[in-house]
Amino acid sequence: MDRILGQEHAVELLQSAMTSGRIHHAWIFSGPRGVGKFTTAMEFARLLLDPATAPSLTGQLTVDPTTRVQQMIDAGSHPDLHIIRKELALYSDNPALRSRKLLNIPVDLLREKMLGGRTSDDRYHEAAAYRTAALGHAKVFIIDEAELLDTTAQNTLLKTLEEPPTDTFFVLVTSRPERMLPTIHSRCQHIRFRALGDDDMRAWFDRGECVAGAGGDADAGLDADARAWLMDFAAGAPGVAAMASEYGFVNWYRELRPLRRALAEGRFPSVLGETMSRLVDEFAQQWTKAHQNASKDAANKDGAGHLFSLLSSLLRKDLAEACEADDAETRETALASIDRLLEAERLLATNVSMKLVFEHLAVQWTECAAGSG
Repeated sequence: MDRILGQEHAVELLQSAMTSGRIHHAWIFSGPRGVGKFTTAMEFARLLLDPATAPSLTGQLTVDPTTRVQQMIDAGSHPDLHIIRKELALYSDNPALRSRKLLNIPVDLLREKMLGGRTSDDRYHEAAAYRTAALGHAKVFIIDEAELLDTTAQNTLLKTLEEPPTDTFFVLVTSRPERMLPTIHSRCQHIRFRALGDDDMRAWFDRGECVAGAGGDADAGLDADARAWLMDFAAGAPGVAAMASEYGFVNWYRELRPLRRALAEGRFPSVLGETMSRLVDEFAQQWTKAHQNASKDAANKDGAGHLFSLLSSLLRKDLAEACEADDAETRETALASIDRLLEAERLLATNVSMKLVFEHLAVQWTECAAGSG
């Protein structure tokens, strides 16, 4: 687990559980998106599944990356490691499940891939959770975005957590633990993950893991200003930084920053609202193209959420600079602009047209800037 950054508490708890020989069968890993919960779950699975797991010279349990078990995990072919996520529906034998929009993890998917039983297409599935481990050591089930389990799926899962199979471990990864049933919480050990500090984020950037995607820039191509913004935008979440790079959010920043500056200088950039709508729409198109059966509406909302985060980071920077310079006028404008941004988020959540929301936001920001002049 030496590659896990900034989550010393989580690593210590898991190492302690492993060395004690009393490993709880069910875990909840909760915390902000992109801070290493799933990565840690995979590292935990490596320790659990490999009979060659042994203490290193420092006393920490570690694995030999050359073992057959580790190579199978790297290749995604270990028969006793099961990763459950909503996208698995695309590979279902159930046509109704296969063609549905990917919005949650329904009970049919959980029955088909993990818990067994009869699904809505009247097929009966053997429970993967209750099979003997194919390699004879242990089985691990990681449920990613576990908050997306519908209520029926959670109640069905609860029965297995109450009477767990031997040598079988469940890790529920979630950024919204409050959406999990209290009875699920009561059956699990809960580890809370936190956002990384600046030193850990810099260490992550220095690894060169912030790579380019279809619309992004490689970290090596970022100037100091863009990298500083990306660190601020990620807010301690390497996964968010990686996604921002992959989907070209640095380009969003470069496109929107001069428009915000124009506002601050008392000029109204007429393309501001249109630009915000276009960037979100391009993100949603790219996302749905890369993820079969992904909901365009859900992708639009995700894209808008990312854009709001980006705009918020710009405004926070304006506010910090104004406070440092003791510029009361600019400080009040930044605070008013943040209020308008929060209002736009609330409007979008009520299903008001995205284009109208962004056009309205642009007008309101213009009024904020004019009011300070």
